[in-house]
Amino acid sequence: MDEKDLVIPRHVAIILDGNGRYAKAHKLPRRLGHKAGCETLEQIVEDAARLGIGYLTVYAFSTENWKRSEEEVGSLMSLFRYYLKKLVKVAMENNVKVVSIGDTSRFDEDIREKLGDTIKQTSANTGMVFAVAINYGSRDEIKRCVKKLAAKAAQGLISPEDITEEMISRELDTADIPDPDLLIRTAGEQRLSNFLLWQSAYTEFYYTDVLWPDFHRPQLIEAIESYNKRERRFGGRL
Repeated sequence: MDEKDLVIPRHVAIILDGNGRYAKAHKLPRRLGHKAGCETLEQIVEDAARLGIGYLTVYAFSTENWKRSEEEVGSLMSLFRYYLKKLVKVAMENNVKVVSIGDTSRFDEDIREKLGDTIKQTSANTGMVFAVAINYGSRDEIKRCVKKLAAKAAQGLISPEDITEEMISRELDTADIPDPDLLIRTAGEQRLSNFLLWQSAYTEFYYTDVLWPDFHRPQLIEAIESYNKRERRFGGRL
């Protein structure tokens, strides 16, 4: 399929998997595998924006990632600090608006401040919305949503029997983001791993054996081509 004939999904979500295996395959420390993954992400953000994708959501750090070794978690925090600076430059050059989903309260204050500055500096951009899922877990997100609705019910602001799917969606971290049309997972794994469980009810899934640091524009195009060949079970054909 010619690239110009592609129907571009409005919202693409990606589970970034395979940094550790990339490092092992190249006989590198794991931290350098994560560094290579960050470099790939920079380019994919630019590629996605230029292709006309409206929303890009990536699973950057899950609630379960805290269980990794102290050394690896420390390396990831150092990468966050470094690449948040670079993300501002990439976002501004490509008119990308950066937002985050997840509970950032567990991060050190300087990381929260850098993330907040990045979101603020790009808030007026009118192009692609880039949502970074950090300290994100879908079950945690749904739990927080239920607590908010329960508190409103306890205050008499809403009636439990009147709670709708739309009300739940409005209380999720992704309230201002449409559900993903296409979800990509790299490195051969075929599971959601607690990512966008509610939002992916009608999402098309695409799995590839390519490790995340090796995932580039041609692989993104392949995923979109696969999406174009699907017959949508919800909302009709593409």
